[in-house]
Amino acid sequence: MSLLDDIADVGVDRRRGGYSRHGFDSAELELRSWFIASAEARGLDVETDRNGVLWAWWGTPGDGAIVTGSHLDSVPGGGAFDGPLGVTAALEAVDLLRARGFQPRKPLAIAVFPEEEGGRFGVACLGSRLMTGALSPDKALALTDPQGITLAEAVRSAGLDPLRFGRDPVALARIGAFVELHVEQGRGLTVPVGVASSILAHGRWRFTFAGEGNHAGATLMGDRRDPMLPAAALVAAARRAASAVPGARATVGRIVPTPGGTNVIASTVDVWLDARADDTPRTRSVVEAVSSAAAEAAREEGCTVSITEESYGDTVVFDATLRDDLASHLGGVPALPTGAGHDAGILAAHVPTAMLFVRNPTGVSHAPEEYATPEDCAAGAVALANVLEHLSR
Repeated sequence: MSLLDDIADVGVDRRRGGYSRHGFDSAELELRSWFIASAEARGLDVETDRNGVLWAWWGTPGDGAIVTGSHLDSVPGGGAFDGPLGVTAALEAVDLLRARGFQPRKPLAIAVFPEEEGGRFGVACLGSRLMTGALSPDKALALTDPQGITLAEAVRSAGLDPLRFGRDPVALARIGAFVELHVEQGRGLTVPVGVASSILAHGRWRFTFAGEGNHAGATLMGDRRDPMLPAAALVAAARRAASAVPGARATVGRIVPTPGGTNVIASTVDVWLDARADDTPRTRSVVEAVSSAAAEAAREEGCTVSITEESYGDTVVFDATLRDDLASHLGGVPALPTGAGHDAGILAAHVPTAMLFVRNPTGVSHAPEEYATPEDCAAGAVALANVLEHLSR
């Protein structure tokens, strides 16, 4: 039985389907406690670093360690595999190595990063961005969730000290190589396990349209300054802009009108754009096209628009030497790019980093239909164990 079965009831979303587990909420905190208990049951020493990253050590902690792991949080209504598969496979890999009688010559650790999806505070890979200094602690701690709770308040409630958050050179120095196992988020893999070659450049932008709130029945159509119209225009513009750039993707997955009444013309509408492409110039060209269309639509409706870049990551090309070494060690498995961001992608600018993918027959991710067969999950755990044994000799 997979360790995924142990956590199958945590964070089930009865309204959306799938799971809603967000950074430092009750579901994610329950999963963190589960991980600590599972790691300690295996004789691993667990610690929490200054940014809330969990570390489970096999051997004495030290620099140059071989580190694996992933995250336990999800998008709203996400699948069961994105994140937790990498954590459970890491624990299962330890079991497999112990059964082989293997003893690592280098420190070996499992790391669990908080708020990778950005589902609560809006910035993806929050833990790894803080660790590497890609995100300032002041900006991070001021982030708010939909209920207005700041990250500082959330981590304090979880027993962490927000004043300690920030770049952590000590933690970075401990990572000699990082290998993250993840379910593939597409249908490119036709064998059980593969390796990642690269991650698309990608980011998130918030567009805030401001108009005039008013009565839906008493306000004539010609008298309106309705911010929902330019918001709708942005959605259509995103499809056009991405379609004009080969390989680009643009998505509007969240729209929040204020005040949000059925019989009320909104006063403001916030729209979040997710844009991705092969490189920064292509990604930026998509965002510029969408921004131009949004500004024009706002002017036509007598509204204004402001644009905030909430996060951005350039194209990541994983360490070629490490990638090829792992692919060869696993019998020549294929290497493939991904359009999804990961903590491994943030760490790649600082330490040798690689990713293993487990086949996803549905090709669906960030949704309840996300899937990997038990056999492929088991193959992923074996592949990870083989990689960890190879790297930590």
